Amino acid sequence: MTLREPRPQVADAPTFEALMAEAMATAGRFGHREHVHLTWLAVREYGVPAAVGVVSDGIRRTARNAGAPEKYHATISRAWVELVGHHATEPDEGDFTAFADRHPELLDKQLLTRFYRPATLAGAQARTSWVEPDLAPFPWRDGADRRDSPEE
Repeated sequence: MTLREPRPQVADAPTFEALMAEAMATAGRFGHREHVHLTWLAVREYGVPAAVGVVSDGIRRTARNAGAPEKYHATISRAWVELVGHHATEPDEGDFTAFADRHPELLDKQLLTRFYRPATLAGAQARTSWVEPDLAPFPWRDGADRRDSPEE
């Protein structure tokens, strides 16, 4: 199965809520696996650049509505969308379980530590805007920004 043709769409609550409902359909709580599932759904539906906006805006709004706006982290949100998106472009990923089985590294909550120093992710700049990896570039990069990725 290939990715759907990305729909150019501005992130809105119904979009994020629909993706969240689908990711949570068989889950009891929203843990890391469900976050990756939500991200996979967004990437398949909208493509990586738009999924960054859909996921980031939805998480930011959810954190704000829960009274914890400080829980939103711009770099972590975008990095996970890009990591999932990199792997979601492969053919024959018809369902999330098959995708997760094929890419178990994405279910490792510590995956970003391969690319970022903890101090970098803990910094104010990374919390509020995009910061490039400082330990190793993402697998699809040579150190340069992806031109199709939105800036935070």
